[in-house]
Amino acid sequence: MVGGLAVHQTSYLINPSSSPIQGSEQRTREQHASCLPSLNQIKSIEEFKQVHAQFIKLGLDQVPRHASELLSACTLLHWGSMDYARLIFDDIKDPGTYDFNTMIRGCVKDCNSVAALHYYKEMLERDTMPNNFTFPFVLKACAQLSGMEEGTQVHSQAIKFGFESDIYIQNSLINMYGKCGEVKSSCKVFDLAGTNKTIASWSALLAAHTRKGLWRECLKLFTVRNNEGWRGDDTSMVSALTSCSHLGALDLGRTIHCSLLRNISEVDMTAQTALIDMYANCGSLEKGLEIFDRMPQKNLWTYSVMISGLAMHGDAKGALQIYSRMLKQGLEPDEVVYVGVLNACSHAGRLKEGIQCFDRMRFEHQIRPTLQHYNCMVDLMGRAGKLEEAHELIEGMPIEPDEVTWRCLLSACKVHGNLELAEIAYRNLLELDSQNTGDCIILSNMYAQAKRWEDAAKFRTDIVNRGLLQAPGFSRVEVKGKMHTFVSHDWSHPQSYQVYEMLYQMEWQLKFEGYSPDVSQISVDVNEKEKRRTLSGQSQKLALAFALLNTSRGCKIRIVTNIRMSRECHEYTALISKIFARETIIKDRHRFHHFKQGQCSCGGYW
Repeated sequence: MVGGLAVHQTSYLINPSSSPIQGSEQRTREQHASCLPSLNQIKSIEEFKQVHAQFIKLGLDQVPRHASELLSACTLLHWGSMDYARLIFDDIKDPGTYDFNTMIRGCVKDCNSVAALHYYKEMLERDTMPNNFTFPFVLKACAQLSGMEEGTQVHSQAIKFGFESDIYIQNSLINMYGKCGEVKSSCKVFDLAGTNKTIASWSALLAAHTRKGLWRECLKLFTVRNNEGWRGDDTSMVSALTSCSHLGALDLGRTIHCSLLRNISEVDMTAQTALIDMYANCGSLEKGLEIFDRMPQKNLWTYSVMISGLAMHGDAKGALQIYSRMLKQGLEPDEVVYVGVLNACSHAGRLKEGIQCFDRMRFEHQIRPTLQHYNCMVDLMGRAGKLEEAHELIEGMPIEPDEVTWRCLLSACKVHGNLELAEIAYRNLLELDSQNTGDCIILSNMYAQAKRWEDAAKFRTDIVNRGLLQAPGFSRVEVKGKMHTFVSHDWSHPQSYQVYEMLYQMEWQLKFEGYSPDVSQISVDVNEKEKRRTLSGQSQKLALAFALLNTSRGCKIRIVTNIRMSRECHEYTALISKIFARETIIKDRHRFHHFKQGQCSCGGYW
């Protein structure tokens, strides 16, 4: 055995059997082999090739045990080369299960999933029996490809060969189905595992729900997992933190953070980055920055998350400073980093800096702009009121614009009241067969503001005629670790009566401040009293009233809403923050708004 490499490998793959070497000549070869450098001490592929040449000279490359050791070293060690490993594999006269497993695993490690499946197919064609170490790697290859069809076939073959109850294969199946978006199948395999479940089983299931955007379900499973007494692991907690991030569940996120510190001696970079993302997305940007600054090491993803977090909060200055720190560290920005940087400039109205960053991305860092980058630029120009320039950019793009591109322009036209260009944007959305109800509503509202009631009504009718379904707007607020969701004019909450009483008090307080709601945004031709009633029951206001009722003085209010905040709602919330002396943080569809003493962090620019 050379350098103990085969012993190391047996924890993953079955070591090939080798027949005793007979004869004095072969014993001499073995003695020579023992004098060769240990394979796991080799530092480069060039050094390995020299050792390999000595193996060939001694004729040891045809001894199954040594051939397999050479293959494992070339495939799995950090300096390995799959191209060279293929040459070694092809020279093996009768490769066994171990050799095929090694090649499959090496291809997966090299992210060459197609090649991994090719070797698995060849393995079956040669009637080489797969074992319990084969299937986890093959299933991982299917997961990398999101190959549901291939994964299902491999699942059937695992059952056929009698490995259905192997927990490592079951965990691989949970992971594979999750990455293919088949959460129900992941759950079925998870349930079949019964009492054999491991921490990895839970981690794979939670990750499956997170990838599918099933945030609430993920957190419910996480709670069940904890109640069953499972210790925390960083992978599961990252999934839970990601779910908290999307739901705006700060209290629960803090609890998970504490659990992470209690159960894991050293929180890795992935978990720390997930914490930054959670705090930033839940409105506690200062805590995210604190974790970021304390991290001894940061990678590109960490910087990207921090830049995006600052962008969401409208802190372009902070985002650009983090971007500069990243460059000073010697990290090369990628496409994702620049999306965050451009978004930061867009949300803060920094047109000049945004254009400079876009040019720097293209010319200095040689990154070809994607459609997402162009959409950021259209959004940047549109928000800044440069509507004609934004339209010209769309027309001159080397990439075909998509719905997001034209929707950015349409939204900007709404903000700046350019009905003519809004109609152009809408026509292009129709050509793309857009099924977004919001597009019709924006144009309908613009017609209503222009007192073109017939046109406004026509678009409302068009929504019905085209069978478009409007996703209901909702607002969510977390109180004492529990999420409460409201829709407009909602009476389903157990505290609805108290909420509307509070809403009534809030409106009286606002009247004393001289506030009068802007009813011009209501696109229906009804009297002003009815328009006021429509505005008063908006979901964000209900969530705000509920929070004022159920949280103590001095406690920050955090609300998440799935729609863009209207100007009327913005003014309303700003005044409430002043009247009740309550700092209020609201995350709408595009960004965060921090209201304090009647002022908003966006400065009226969003």
